[in-house]
Order: sequence, then structure tokens, then C-alpha cells
Amino acid sequence: MAASNRKARVKDVAYCRLVLIGVLGVVLLVLLLRTNAFVDLLSRYSLEADESLGLTHNRTLIVNKNLKLPRQNELSIWLERSNQMPPRNLDLYPKLAKDHIVIVLYVHNRPQYLQVAVDSLSRVSGISETLLIVSHDGYFEEMNKIVENIKFCQVKQIFAPYSPHVFPNCYPGVSPNDCKDKDDPIKKKCEGTPDQYGNHRSPKIVSLKHHWWWMMNTVWDGLKETSHHLGHILFVEEDHFIYPNAYRNLQLLIELKPQKCPHCYAANLAPCDVKLRGEGWESLVAERMGNVGYSFNRTVWQKIHRKAREFCSFDDYNWDITMWATVFPSFGGSVYTLRGPRTSAVHFGKCGLHQGQGEKMACIDNGNLNVQVEDVDKVPNIKSDWGVHIYKQQSGYQAGFRGWGGWGDTRDRQLCLQFAKMYGASVNEHRSF
Repeated sequence: MAASNRKARVKDVAYCRLVLIGVLGVVLLVLLLRTNAFVDLLSRYSLEADESLGLTHNRTLIVNKNLKLPRQNELSIWLERSNQMPPRNLDLYPKLAKDHIVIVLYVHNRPQYLQVAVDSLSRVSGISETLLIVSHDGYFEEMNKIVENIKFCQVKQIFAPYSPHVFPNCYPGVSPNDCKDKDDPIKKKCEGTPDQYGNHRSPKIVSLKHHWWWMMNTVWDGLKETSHHLGHILFVEEDHFIYPNAYRNLQLLIELKPQKCPHCYAANLAPCDVKLRGEGWESLVAERMGNVGYSFNRTVWQKIHRKAREFCSFDDYNWDITMWATVFPSFGGSVYTLRGPRTSAVHFGKCGLHQGQGEKMACIDNGNLNVQVEDVDKVPNIKSDWGVHIYKQQSGYQAGFRGWGGWGDTRDRQLCLQFAKMYGASVNEHRSF
């Protein structure tokens, strides 16, 4: 009897220890989650450790299982998993403002520019109220470190897992059997479809359009943080300087748009001509949508998404020119955006995305900035009683423009269409622009 009692007590003690260990484990996990330590730990695990843990490739947000996407390498798989990590700084900013405007900063590999853009965002009034999503075209450690140091708001990083920069030896990167320049595929026995000017694809160039399209599909329909977001999302690039009043001005523009310009599709922080700083009038302005600090809501995105075939088949490697020349004209009328008479964002820098890093003739720019921020740029400077000046003569690419080329390869067009099929419909359409 005594022996059996001792055995029972040993079992009870073992059970209590097991329960205690479990409770301590839960407490430790909660403590880790209250900081960024757990996020940092998971985002930095090695591929080897990942495999040993038996973690599997999870595509929970991809609805279409029959996608014809390129075969992924280890880095691509790791990046796609990283995209499902929660935002950083949740301990500092646990809640977003009720009607926040999500900000998406899409970047490539110009760290000197990114640092300037991030510094400008850190001084934006209201930035702590919202979520900043940074979309990377591939993975570059220096760019990643700059983003990891952001502490002024919730920030989530996503990485284009099919970026040509992630595939050094095969499509969508550089394949050994790819045609180059003006090679004849039959004579050279190489792979590729030339553009309308006879030139074959350049992975570095086509990545611009691929990244933008992948980002749009992912942000609107592929992230749990934004897949149910009905309001506007603001898009800025790594070489955009954002003024301190930008967020508050944008809130005013979005609020005024239904009354002041109900036919406007978007709200912009800057004129469509990147060289201009605004007219300085006491009037709002409606004009062609620019590519600096543009924002729109889910209704507009759904209209854009329905034009995926037009977007993916137009022979121009520039996403913005593709939109201006083929997508927007297909809407059946002028596509206007509403903005203020004084810019709240500017494009800066000398080096375009065509000048890559590590090249013999790479463009060199230390990111020196010559932007004057006056007192009027630090506070909202848009008035609700202003009228709207409409630029009826829309500048830009006219009917019949065939594109600048660079987007003729059948593989790129097919990959682009696959990005459009990645995610299912997430929410009902919003009823107004």
C-alpha cells in the first residue's frame, strides 16, 4: 500500500511539474510577443533550422492551387513565409486609428534614398496612427536593416518572392539559355520572345513592373492586415520625400473628395508633373493621377484588377506608363485625382532604377537632399471651402501609343497574369471612389 501511494505521489509531482513547465512556457511566449523579440527571432531563423523544425510551405492566402508560378528556391520560400509575419512595434502602437490610411512604401535597392524617405516619414504628423507596409523588390540586407530600425509606427515588411533578383540562375532571373539583346531565337537556339522593337527581356528592368503588380495584388487581397481595408491606401516610393503635413492633408482630401470631386478616382500628394511644386492657388486641383504619393480605395483597385490582361500584355516595362496608356483609358473617361495646390511630397535624387548597383557605370548619388520645408508644409494647408480647378486637357500618353517596349517576353506576361490570380475576392465592393 505504501509503495503504491509513493508511486501515486511521484506521478502527481511529475504531472504538476509538467503543468508548471507548460504555464511557464506560455508566460514566456506572451512576454516575447509583447516585444519584437519573438518577431525578430522568427524572421531571422535560418533555412537549415527551418527545415529541421519540419515547417512546411504555407500558402494559406493563395486560393488558386493551379497557379503556374516559377519553381521556388530556398530564398523565395523563406521570403514568402516572412510575408505572413505580424507587423513590428505592436508593443509601442497596439491599436490603429479608426479611419487610418495605410501607407505602402515600395523599395528596390537604393539605401541612400530609402534612408531619406524613412527620415521624412518619421516627421509626418499622424504617422503613429497607421500601418506602414514596406514592399521589397527581392531581398537586400542594407535595405532590410533600415526598415528594421523604424520605431515611429507599426511597420510590416513584405518581399516579392518571385522577384528576378531572387533567382540568379533561372527565370524570372537570368537563365543560361536566355536570348540577349537582339538575338534571333531560332539561330541562337535561345529562349525568349522579343518586344516590339526586337529586344529581349532584361530581368532588372522587368522587375519594376512585376514588383508593382505583385505588390498591389498582395497588399489589397493577400495580407490579413489589409485584405478587409475599404479605405484609401497611400503608395510612395523610396525616392519620395514626404512633408510633415502629408498625412493630415491626405485625410482632408479623402474627406472632401465625395463632395468636391465625386468623379475623382484618387487623391494625390503631389502634381502629376514631378518637376512642379504646385500652383499656390486657394483652390483644390483635379488632374491626371500622378505617380508620387497617390492613394485610392478598394473600388478603384477592383477596377484596375479587372484590367489585368490589358496591364500584363502592354509592351512597356513601366507600370505607371502602362496604367496611363492602356488601363485608365479603358475606364471609359478621364481618370482624375484630387490634390492640393501645394505639394506634400516630392520626387528627389538623380539615380533612376535603371542604374543598378555593382555595375561598372553605376549611377552614384549620396542622397543629398535639396528640399525646402517651410512652416506651411508642417501643418494642414487645405481648406474645406475651396473650389476645384479641373485640368480638362489631360497631358500624357495619347491614344495609339504602343509603349516603350521591354515587356515582350511571353513568360513575363504569363507571370504577370498569375499574380492577378493569386488571391480570391476578399470583401464586397465599396460603392464610391
